[in-house]
Amino acid sequence: MTTREQAQTILEQLAGPAAVLRDDQWTAIEALVVQRRQALVVQRTGWGKSAVYFIAAKLLRSSGHGPTVIVSPLLALMRNQVAAAERAGVAAATINSGNVTEWDAIHQRVAAGELDVLLVSPERLNNPDFRDNVLPALAADAGLVVVDEAHCVSDWGHDFRPDYRRIRTLIAELGAEIPVLATTATANDRVVNDVAAQLGVGGRDTLVLRGGLDRESLRLSVVKAGNPAQRAAWIAAQVDSLPGSGIIYTLTVAQAHDVAALLSEQGHKVAAYTGSTDPAEREQLEADLLDNQVKALVATSALGMGFDKPDLGFVVHLGAPSSPIAYYQQVGRAGRATASAEVILLPGVEDQDVWRYFASVAFPSESMVRNVIRALDPERPQSAPALETLVDLNRSRLEMVLKVLDVDGAVRRVKGGWICTGEPWSYDEERYRALDEARKREQQAMLDYLDTDGCRMAFLRGQLDDPELQPGQRCGRCDNCTGSRYEAAVDEATLTSTRERLRRPGVAVAPRKQWPSGLASLGVALSGRINDGAAPGRAIGRLTDLGWGARLRKLLAEPDQEVPEEVVQAAVAVLKAWNWENRPVAVIGLDSESHPVLIRSTAQRLAQLGRLTDLGTLRYAPDRRPVTAANSAYRVAALNGSWEWPQFQFPDGPILMVDDMTDTGWTLTMAARVLRDAGAPEVLPFVLASTN
Repeated sequence: MTTREQAQTILEQLAGPAAVLRDDQWTAIEALVVQRRQALVVQRTGWGKSAVYFIAAKLLRSSGHGPTVIVSPLLALMRNQVAAAERAGVAAATINSGNVTEWDAIHQRVAAGELDVLLVSPERLNNPDFRDNVLPALAADAGLVVVDEAHCVSDWGHDFRPDYRRIRTLIAELGAEIPVLATTATANDRVVNDVAAQLGVGGRDTLVLRGGLDRESLRLSVVKAGNPAQRAAWIAAQVDSLPGSGIIYTLTVAQAHDVAALLSEQGHKVAAYTGSTDPAEREQLEADLLDNQVKALVATSALGMGFDKPDLGFVVHLGAPSSPIAYYQQVGRAGRATASAEVILLPGVEDQDVWRYFASVAFPSESMVRNVIRALDPERPQSAPALETLVDLNRSRLEMVLKVLDVDGAVRRVKGGWICTGEPWSYDEERYRALDEARKREQQAMLDYLDTDGCRMAFLRGQLDDPELQPGQRCGRCDNCTGSRYEAAVDEATLTSTRERLRRPGVAVAPRKQWPSGLASLGVALSGRINDGAAPGRAIGRLTDLGWGARLRKLLAEPDQEVPEEVVQAAVAVLKAWNWENRPVAVIGLDSESHPVLIRSTAQRLAQLGRLTDLGTLRYAPDRRPVTAANSAYRVAALNGSWEWPQFQFPDGPILMVDDMTDTGWTLTMAARVLRDAGAPEVLPFVLASTN
C-alpha cells in the first residue's frame, strides 16, 4: 500500500467511508511525511486542516517516529481534536487549564511513549515543569510539531497571543529532520509572510499552501437596528425564525449575560458562554449546542477557533468586532455542512467605545514595563498577585507584560513565580506604534464593511488577500448582492419590554451544573452532573453594569455596614420579578470575613419584608481552609467542609441563601450542597453583586 493509500484509509476512519483525500491535502501531507519539511496551510474553515495533521501524525508514528505535538489555543478546539484522533485510532491527550489534576499522569504517558499525539495550550510552553522536564524530550523526539491557528504567532494577526511567541524558540530547538506544520483560516499577506519567516528559523524553507476563502453557504447581512435595546429586541423577535441552532456573539461578557437572560425570560432556550465560564461548564454548553439542546449560545470570542458544529445554522453579532479578519473567523463557524446559513451583523455606535477600551489596555508604556522589571528580584521569585501591589497594572495586563518580557529574555518564569534575568532589554516603540496604526486601519475597514454597497463576502476575502478573488467578483448571496434585507424595525411592545428589562435591577446567577474533573485525586468524591447544588439564583447587578455596577462597587469597597435602604428596595424589586416555581419560606445568610454585617442585615430585612423565617447564618467551620485557588477543582476541594453542619429544622419549602458577591459560583454551590444535605428541599441563591 502506498503512503497516499494509507492516508486515504486513515481519512476514512476520521471522516467516514465516503471521504476522499483531495490533491491539495495530499500535497501538505506529502511535504510533512515524505519530504520532512515545514509547511504553512492557509485554508478556509471546513477545508480539512485537522485531517492533514492527524493523518500525518499517524503515518509518522507507524513508521517509527515520535509523537506529534499540537499547540492549540482553545479548549473547545482541543476537545474536538482529541475526539477526532480517537476516531482514527490515534492515542491522544491534552494538557490545558481544564484538566490540571491529570497533568502528572499525562507527563508519565509521554515519557513511556504511550501517546501518538499530545495537544498543549500555548501557555504550557513556559510552565517551568513542562518547559524544563517534558518539552526538551518532546523537541528531541517529536515526529511532527503542529501550530494550529498560526495567525496567533504573528503580532499582525487578529488574535495575537504572547504565549505563541515562544513557539519560535521551540521550533529553533527542533532537530533538522522534524517537520513543522502551521495552519490557519485567517491570515492576510502580512501575517503569512511573518508566520512563514518564524517557521523558517535556521534557514529551512517553508512550503506555503493557500486556497480560496469563499464560503458558499454563508448569506451575509448587516442590520442597522438602532440602540442596544432596539438591537436586543430585534434578536428576541427574530431568533426563532433563524435556521437550526447557532451562536449570538457579543463584544463583552456583561452583554453576553444580559442578552442570554433577556432571551431566556422570553422563553428562548439559550445560555451564556464567555471566557469566565468554567471549563467543565463550557464543555457541557458546547455539547448542548452540538446536540441542538439550545437554540443558541450567547457568546464572546471565547467560543471561536476550533468549535466545530458542521450544521450550525446562523451566527449573529450584537456589535461589530474591531477587525474584518476577526469577523471572518467568527462567522466561519456557520454553514460548514449546510447549503445555507444566516450571518447577521447588528452594529452599534457604542462599538467603537469598546474598541477604544481594548486598545487602551494593549501593551503598556515603557515606564510601566520598566517598573515591572525593577520590581523583580534575580534570586527571589515573585508571583503575579504579589507584583500587582508593586506596579500600577491589573492582573491581566501584568501577566501579558510578563509573558512578553519572558520571550524577550528580560524575565523568566520559574517555580514560585517570576525573576528578572538582568539581560538588557529595549522597548520596541516602533513596533508598538506600527501595531497601533494597523489596528486603526482594521477598525476603519470594519466601518467600511458596514457601509459598503459592494459584495460583503468579496470585501472580507479582500481583507484576507484571498489569492483566488477576482476583480469585480460577487458572491450572489449577501444582502447587497441579492437586495433581500432583514427589516430593522421591531414592534413597539417587544421594544418596550426589552427596554424595561435592561433598565431594571436583577441579573440571573446560573447554577453550576458540572463538577470539575479530577476531584477524586484531591480527595473529593464528586464527579459528573451536580444534582444537589443551588437552583438558579439572582443578583441585584454586575460590578460591570452601567446602572448598578458603580453603586455596588462602592458598597463592597466601603467598611462593613448595615445594608442601605436603596439596596433593600432594589433587592425587593429583584425578588418580586423572580419567576420561581415555589416562593421561598425562609432565609439564611452566609458567613463572611469581609461583610458579615452587610449580609446579616440584608437577610434580616428580607425576612421582615417577605415574612420569611430567619434561619440566621450558615457559620464557617473552625478548621476551614483558606480558599485562594483560581482553578475550579482546587477551589471546590478547599470549600469542601468549610461550614458547620446546620443545627436546626428546615421548614418545608425553598430557602433563600444570601451572600454579598459571587464570582466563580463555587461558594454558592458548595454552601447550597451543605443546606441540601441537611434537609433543605431547595436553595435559591441571592447575592448583591456578581462579577460576571
